[in-house]
Amino acid sequence: MKKIFVLVASVLLLTGCGNKRGELVGVKQKKWFPEKPYGMTLVEGGAYIMGKADDDMAQLQNAQAKTVTVRSFYMDETEITNSEYRQFVYWVRDSIALNMLARKADENKEEGVTDGIAAYAFADADTSDLTEFQKYMKLNYYDLSEDLYAGRRLNWDEEIEWSTEDYMDQAYVEVMDSLYLPPEVWYNGEMKLDVNKLKYRYTWFDAEKASLDRKRNPNLRGRSDYIHEEKNLEIYPDTTVWIKDFNYSYNEPMHNDYFSHPAYQDYPVVGVSWKQAVAFCVWRTSYKNSYQKQNGKPLVNYFRLPTEAEWEYAARGGIPSGIYPWGSPYLLNDRGCFLANFKPLRGDYSSDQAMYTVEAKSYLANDYNLYNMAGNVAEWTGSSYDPGAYEYVSSLNPNFSSAKETRKVVRGGSWKDVAYFLRVSSRDYEYSDTARSYIGFRTVQDYLGSEKVKIK
Repeated sequence: MKKIFVLVASVLLLTGCGNKRGELVGVKQKKWFPEKPYGMTLVEGGAYIMGKADDDMAQLQNAQAKTVTVRSFYMDETEITNSEYRQFVYWVRDSIALNMLARKADENKEEGVTDGIAAYAFADADTSDLTEFQKYMKLNYYDLSEDLYAGRRLNWDEEIEWSTEDYMDQAYVEVMDSLYLPPEVWYNGEMKLDVNKLKYRYTWFDAEKASLDRKRNPNLRGRSDYIHEEKNLEIYPDTTVWIKDFNYSYNEPMHNDYFSHPAYQDYPVVGVSWKQAVAFCVWRTSYKNSYQKQNGKPLVNYFRLPTEAEWEYAARGGIPSGIYPWGSPYLLNDRGCFLANFKPLRGDYSSDQAMYTVEAKSYLANDYNLYNMAGNVAEWTGSSYDPGAYEYVSSLNPNFSSAKETRKVVRGGSWKDVAYFLRVSSRDYEYSDTARSYIGFRTVQDYLGSEKVKIK
């Protein structure tokens, strides 16, 4: 009996894992064909001297020269535009509306109403269409939650009717009305969406805290110590920044039109805090991966804000000792035209042919095909600010990131800044919950490989 058992076990060992003659062949996964993210350009990694290679004119002593190396990454060719950020706002708006419509449809169903708003019922209302896994999750997690509607899938196939003429029934009117400001605060007879209700919720993993915790907790609950939730973050840009940033100044047209009017759709979004920029990155990743899942494709890695070192490396455009992204130490080209959108002289905002911001693809791109890495709007980075950070950060992919430090690094200078802030080595900061009329952002994605090239 013992000999027979050993023989059977040996057969199982050889055949159970699909092995080839006992050789190490690895675990094969789906074929992966990387693609360049839309609207991004590849910045090939390398070493460079980060910090001030020239005189520290402002005597800030916050950017000591240091040789560092960064890995390859993709970066948005332009700052995120009003049009692109509005896609995020509209997605949040629609998801909130669909959730409210689905809840109302569920309430009406209990009362026997099966038409009209019932078309917006949760996508998992018919349990016969659910997979076994979805049924398990519904029974063991979602149905046991304090929120009766937690985890329910929205019906994105049903188009939302925003025109009051197309409202289908009283229940639909009731839901949609709750999304708008009450009539007593309308002006010019125009219905206005209550933008304070446009809130986004997401979770994030605190890798810094986890790496510093030397007491590895094998209990699953220990992992929850590093997972944080950003609850109900208002994501609509603060349009009042155009007035708040400039006292005793008439900028109401920008307040009224900059984010909403089609004339400004290709201009960089402003009035967005660091927290809102991070939320946009999370949404962009989730939005892309939902498409990947539906089409059976591998998930993409995270979109995120660039580190300070990545931003400076990209801004230099491959020119090691350049003062500005175009390499030259001059602000004018050979025809006497300014090379960026900034404030050339005291009180003079228009000598560069722009009084405020300009379209995101204005002026010449640097050698990495990145537009407006100097001027137009300053840009949030993912790094926290410390004047002495360059002295202790690693020389390999350097980054100082602390959840406790609310000051975040801002780079590039803006349309209202003097030339000093346009220098690729100049550092500045703003608080993470603050929005400004001169700060925007662009995103990056880690590089994992090039597209497959067909050889004819």
